[in-house]
Amino acid sequence: MPEAAVNEFWKDIKPIAEVFKPDAGRDVYTSNVADADEKYFVPFTDTVSSRPLWISPSQNKWCDILMAKEAGLVNRHYHPHEVFAYTISGKWGYLEHDWTATAGDFIYESPGEGHTLVAYDHPDPMRAFFIVKGPLLWLDEDGEVDGYMDVHDYLKMCREHYEKVGLGADYIDGLLR
Repeated sequence: MPEAAVNEFWKDIKPIAEVFKPDAGRDVYTSNVADADEKYFVPFTDTVSSRPLWISPSQNKWCDILMAKEAGLVNRHYHPHEVFAYTISGKWGYLEHDWTATAGDFIYESPGEGHTLVAYDHPDPMRAFFIVKGPLLWLDEDGEVDGYMDVHDYLKMCREHYEKVGLGADYIDGLLR
């Protein structure tokens, strides 16, 4: 139960007794996800880190906070599926688009889009919440596929990082659904 209501009009409403259907999965609740200790942020590239929040291997899908504390780059890549992003702080964009995202901005990336993600120098670190479905196909300078990263590669990267920083490789298992 959340904290007790004091003056809210709904303070006398009782919670639902049987919240979950018999085969429902567990919720994930993690507080303060964007400002957490940096050990929870997995190096994604040399200049950008990712904090996994929820991962579904069966759907090849994950949610994360992408962070760059200074100018950063996620190499050219292509998404065969849609991606959603919400900017929490800082400034970022794609070299291929005419917009620059800042705190409060929402981005929908259409399936079939290739781009180069860049984070700008800014007083606040670039932090953006992403929902990623499917693989990232890495592109060379001509836009041709030269590698990929899917949810299984992401999990491996996270397990290795969490083992290295002392959280244990199995820390990530609590985010799997």
